[in-house]
Amino acid sequence: MADEPTNDRELTAEELHEIERKYDPELAFRTTGRSIALIVSVILVAMSAYHFYASGFGLVRELLHRGIHLSFVLGLVFLLFSWRRSTPQEPPAPAWYRPGGVPLLDMVFAIMAVGAALYLPLLPPQVVSIRVGNPSEMDVLMGTALLLLTLEATRRSVGPTLPIIALIFVAFAIFGPWAPGALKHGGASWEALINHLYMTNQGIYGIAIGVMAQYVFLFILFGVLATRIGLGQLFIDLAMVIAGRYAGGPAKVAIFSSAFMGTISGSSIANTVTTGALTIPAMKRVGYPAHFSGAVEATSSTGGQITPPILGAAAFIMVEYLEIPLRDILAAALFPALLHYFGIFIMVHLEARKLGLRGLAASELPKAGLVLRQHWLSVIPLFILVYLILSGKTPDYAAVYGIIACVVVGFLNPVNRLTLTDLWQALADGARNTLAVGAAAATVGVVVGVVTLTGVGFRLGYVVVQTATDMGGFLSALWPLSYFAIEQWALFVSLILIAIACIIMGAGIPTTATYIILVAVAAPALAVLNVEPLVAHFFVFYYGVLADITPPVALAAYAAAGIAGSNPFKTGNTAFRLGIAKALVPFVFVYSPALLLVTDGFTWASFTITLAGAMLGIGGLGVAFSGFLIAPLTRLERWAVALVSLLFIAPGLTTMAIGLVLWSPIALLQLQRRRETGNTAQ
Repeated sequence: MADEPTNDRELTAEELHEIERKYDPELAFRTTGRSIALIVSVILVAMSAYHFYASGFGLVRELLHRGIHLSFVLGLVFLLFSWRRSTPQEPPAPAWYRPGGVPLLDMVFAIMAVGAALYLPLLPPQVVSIRVGNPSEMDVLMGTALLLLTLEATRRSVGPTLPIIALIFVAFAIFGPWAPGALKHGGASWEALINHLYMTNQGIYGIAIGVMAQYVFLFILFGVLATRIGLGQLFIDLAMVIAGRYAGGPAKVAIFSSAFMGTISGSSIANTVTTGALTIPAMKRVGYPAHFSGAVEATSSTGGQITPPILGAAAFIMVEYLEIPLRDILAAALFPALLHYFGIFIMVHLEARKLGLRGLAASELPKAGLVLRQHWLSVIPLFILVYLILSGKTPDYAAVYGIIACVVVGFLNPVNRLTLTDLWQALADGARNTLAVGAAAATVGVVVGVVTLTGVGFRLGYVVVQTATDMGGFLSALWPLSYFAIEQWALFVSLILIAIACIIMGAGIPTTATYIILVAVAAPALAVLNVEPLVAHFFVFYYGVLADITPPVALAAYAAAGIAGSNPFKTGNTAFRLGIAKALVPFVFVYSPALLLVTDGFTWASFTITLAGAMLGIGGLGVAFSGFLIAPLTRLERWAVALVSLLFIAPGLTTMAIGLVLWSPIALLQLQRRRETGNTAQ
């Protein structure tokens, strides 16, 4: 495939669906016959109806609710995901061992998974409480079956990486006496391990699957319905109106539309395909290189996972772990998300000026009045959702009434009217989109269960802190690095080590799964270094998200490359460069937690200084990586700007003043070069 093709046509819906299916393993569903498809559709709608009822109007005890959710997830995964990923256009030929395109063995697995997932929750609570710590042979058998089937379901729907990690943790729990150094522990028998992972709420039925069942399912369903009633189209049209006419307009449209879409969808790949279908061809038409066009869309779309009010599933996990209101989580996420988009905007703007790119003509832009008249009703459900969250209602309460508002608006809106067929399809699609993340959550429960059983989180935290302290002692002995104390270097090195671990773990693993695992094993290290819990959680989460645009497994960037027709690896590298702001922001709020608004010791003065310093640092990195301000920069100037920008990791009046002084000679050189070259780029 040519790296910079000239074809900039918009892809068809079928082509976009194939790209999404290719790069997002969570959507690689098998093709089935009509009878099986109908049965699966009925089960999916039943799953949506159950969750809506249980969260909005029912009263289901916790373990039973989690068990029912898990039984739906695992049973459907075995029906919808093949043993090996493939892209058949037609269902395989019918055979007695493969009715409707689904092998009989997969049907058996589905039935076994449903039985194993419901066995414990359907027992009387008093019986379960008696058996905890002393499981029967049937308990161990069912627990073993559920563990193995969960790992296989996760492998099919997410990929092999997460199940392999879970198996490593299981092996660590059993062979603890032979583990090296600080990781050594007493070990656990298979019966004790299954007891912990299956019979308690510290394993498969733990917080991760509970959050999926209680909150995440409803918010994913809300996002599907909101998109169906026209909210997604409104976001794209508004982005065109706001930014389309300026220099390099389509790239700025990509930023705004992805930011808007991020409020209702936390999927990087889905956002990339949805908005990129329009913005990537438009970027190429005005002159952006193909790889840059794809990178802009991919980087912007990953912001959806850090954009309130949904934040993928991480916001709800934080609510459970930290026991603070969702509105505080959303408030903390607001300005870091805005800084992410600000960093992309700076680089896109500078690239447009460097290349002399135009905006879109008036004839290519939608009319603001017409857009609002046609789609204003679709905003109502989002307003209701946000209002209920900010007023202190529980997330599931807000989601239920947001879904009701979507249905009501859909039936009343004459432009995007919702039919009963559309509603059925939306309920099925919403449930289908939760299967992979649900299976991953159950597997993450295995990892977290081993962590709580063995205490490995604190052991790894000790190893990280000790390694960072040793390196800090070495660095603090060197001039001029000796200006900083050993403790300061220990914190900095620990943050770098944890950030690298997050990016590596995030390669091919859903962001939420990465976040939960790293919180379990990295948060203790940050706690030892006196980092606030909320700050530690956000630090781990942000670097997990960065994996979606970090080669070699930059799935969002590869999906964008498929639309742009560009080299995937080059697109991924460019996306990482554009997303460098996201790599800087977590360090900023560790050193100055005021950026998160709701941390201890918050003041508006410290927040203002932090925000201004972060914007200067991000802007400086944008200039360095773009190689352009008002005129081209030399290689030496780019390195100088980048190094000075790192001062703003710890924003303050002193560092800001030093940074501006150090930047001033380069600014003067830029003015002189601009006069000499007569650069008139717009």
